[in-house]
Amino acid sequence: MAVQEARGDTGADGTHEGGCTCGDCPHGAREGHRRAAAAFLRRRDEFAAGQGLPTAVAHSASASRQWISEELTQRAEAVAERGRAEGEAWLAGLWPRTVAVVWGAVVVLLLGEALTAIGAGWTVARTAALIAALVVAGALTAAGRLHRARGGALAPVIGEDNRMSTSRTVAAGWVLFVGYAVLLLATRLAAASDHAERDALISGLDLARGTGVVTVLAVVCGIAVLVRRVVGLRILAQRLQKVPAHRPRAADLLTDDSGRGTFTDIQYVAVSAVALVFAAVRLARRPGQLPDLPWGLGVIVLISAATYLAGKYAEGGRPVVLSVVRAREPGDLDGPIRTGDDIEIRGAGFVPPGARTADRLARMVVRIGTVDVHVPLVPVTGGFRNPTDTVLTVPVPAEVEPGAVEVQVVTAAGVATNRYTVQVTE
Repeated sequence: MAVQEARGDTGADGTHEGGCTCGDCPHGAREGHRRAAAAFLRRRDEFAAGQGLPTAVAHSASASRQWISEELTQRAEAVAERGRAEGEAWLAGLWPRTVAVVWGAVVVLLLGEALTAIGAGWTVARTAALIAALVVAGALTAAGRLHRARGGALAPVIGEDNRMSTSRTVAAGWVLFVGYAVLLLATRLAAASDHAERDALISGLDLARGTGVVTVLAVVCGIAVLVRRVVGLRILAQRLQKVPAHRPRAADLLTDDSGRGTFTDIQYVAVSAVALVFAAVRLARRPGQLPDLPWGLGVIVLISAATYLAGKYAEGGRPVVLSVVRAREPGDLDGPIRTGDDIEIRGAGFVPPGARTADRLARMVVRIGTVDVHVPLVPVTGGFRNPTDTVLTVPVPAEVEPGAVEVQVVTAAGVATNRYTVQVTE
């Protein structure tokens, strides 16, 4: 019975149905993660309300806190494992949808050409545009098949942190558009029988006519490469904290790692999309040459790209410990820090963007002298009171020797703060 419940209901054809929670199919992985997350949230809120504590630890505040933290940590790891399984299953099931979108765009192009051909008649340019679209769609389908385990055609624009990359997506859009435009001209050139027409098509590839498009293409591709380099160097220098996501989302193009909208990303995507639409209209009106993107619009795209790059240089920062004080409960006497006391570490950047889930919070460590102390999870209704981005509270273990000791925080991203010296008395 338990095995049947864990694996879910299986139909006669081998498909999973009903409340499947296994990891063998996308539905099962998604449903299993949803149920595990809901159970974790219920348990967290029960602990926040003082319910569910064993009698053996209920009499001691420190023992209760430690037991709750360990229990939540184990449950959070189970939820995280479900989340990773869901992300892998979602990526594996994404490539058929990307193929459907690609061929749906080809169908839309065909319908648009058929409707606009009423009265004007079908031309060689329309045939060339459709053939070029078929070639691009076929190439994307083949690429999606090869990378079906990593999101199909979207695999090149998914970053190392398992999020959609804004710079790569913008660059990929321009690469596809310029590639399609060149294929369109090549198809028309192959079908041209008149010498003058062939010369006109070849002159349509002159740099003088496509300077704006070529410049924008070079800049956005350079930005994609440079941003990857900048992010990598800042991570190695501990100037930027990165934690991987369970799966990529379309919202990643407009938000930071914590899911909040960012001005630099939004304006870069918006300006690039507008410029692409303009270039597509120019190509539709003049299919015999590369789109002559006006320099005014090209400069706007360049300014937008420079703003986006500047934002990548400015984001992030190393976590820092500003002060360490003895945590005092109401009614306690003032005094120095002793072993067994709680200390409150104040600073900034303790919780990296995207690391506010319980499994990531549980990975935070405070190094007191030579002893590593895991930061306890203290739940409140709807979240956690400890740890936070600016304040951590941990006990001073008995293994810490009295005297001057250094306190250092290691975040979930593996970045260590500065060392802060405190005096521990007997």
